[in-house]
Amino acid sequence: MGSRLRRWWLRLHRWLALALGLPLAVVALLGSVLVVLKPVDHWLHAELFVVAPGPAATDLLERVRQRLVAEFGPSAALTFRPPRLADESLRVAVRGPWDGAIYLDPRDARELGRRGEHEGAFNLLFEIHSSLLLNETGKPLLALLALAYLALLIGGLVLWWPKRWRQALVLTLDRGALRALFDLHRGGGALLGLLIAVPVLSGAYMAWRPLSQTVAVLSGQPTKAPPHVPRLAAPAPVQGSSLDAMVDAARERFGGASVGYVQVPVGSSKPIRVRLMLADDPHPNGLSSVWLHPGSGEVLATHRWDELDPGARAYSVIYPLHTGELGGLGHTVLNGLLGLALAGLCGSGIYLWWRRRR
Repeated sequence: MGSRLRRWWLRLHRWLALALGLPLAVVALLGSVLVVLKPVDHWLHAELFVVAPGPAATDLLERVRQRLVAEFGPSAALTFRPPRLADESLRVAVRGPWDGAIYLDPRDARELGRRGEHEGAFNLLFEIHSSLLLNETGKPLLALLALAYLALLIGGLVLWWPKRWRQALVLTLDRGALRALFDLHRGGGALLGLLIAVPVLSGAYMAWRPLSQTVAVLSGQPTKAPPHVPRLAAPAPVQGSSLDAMVDAARERFGGASVGYVQVPVGSSKPIRVRLMLADDPHPNGLSSVWLHPGSGEVLATHRWDELDPGARAYSVIYPLHTGELGGLGHTVLNGLLGLALAGLCGSGIYLWWRRRR
């Protein structure tokens, strides 16, 4: 490689790292912390997540919905996460005048507790990791950090590319700690860079919706948008309009599949969405959807996960790939270690620059 081109890559690598390395390291480090903090949070606050096994109330979801609408008003969007195990609580995410999660006993709809969106260490760190505490504004910034990492990876590989492969991953220990740290940064980045790119780029794909929309456009396949909600001829409720009846009707469309989430939007102009977990869907929360009229309970559309456009269908793999659920506990641990490695690469690169400048 010409010396001029090499200097250009070196400057790009250096200034990208100095400009964006610190926030990239923070997001990566928090991702690793969350891997450990999630089970710890469930253990420390077991009163919110664990209940005594027992049959759920037959009108559980509708009873809870009416109570929360009475408390927060019609401007609150509700997302129900029904219990998936016999001893799990019912969780409802609220977005409206108050943002947070409410935990209830599914046997009698008794409230177990509630936490605000940023209340508790896990919730606060998750919001920083997933949106930098900037809600929708932070998501394109996370995509920018992922793009910066991709440029850092390419530049690092170009600068590392050895003339003699026997010296590709040499670690020099007899020339001081600074030289050893330089070798670790250089060789570790080359060795782990592509593996680190998987959780980084998958996180960006999930965070910034235009990426999946771009994939859908490039594929040439039409996207499946939520169906239009027709107006009812009569405003009075009809049989089957309770939320529990709607969920039962949705499950029947896919042979009694388990429910991942029930999303109740604001107002009556948008459909209720029931996400179902099919046996062949790798997404742990399910991407197959049944859309229902919020007033009558009529099924408006059904979307199976493997019939979605490629941009949307990719979430079935990308989400568990990012969280580590795709490969079980070993994959989860690996993702946590890769987050630590990325934070270490960012920190060591900044430290090496600072020492060199001194």
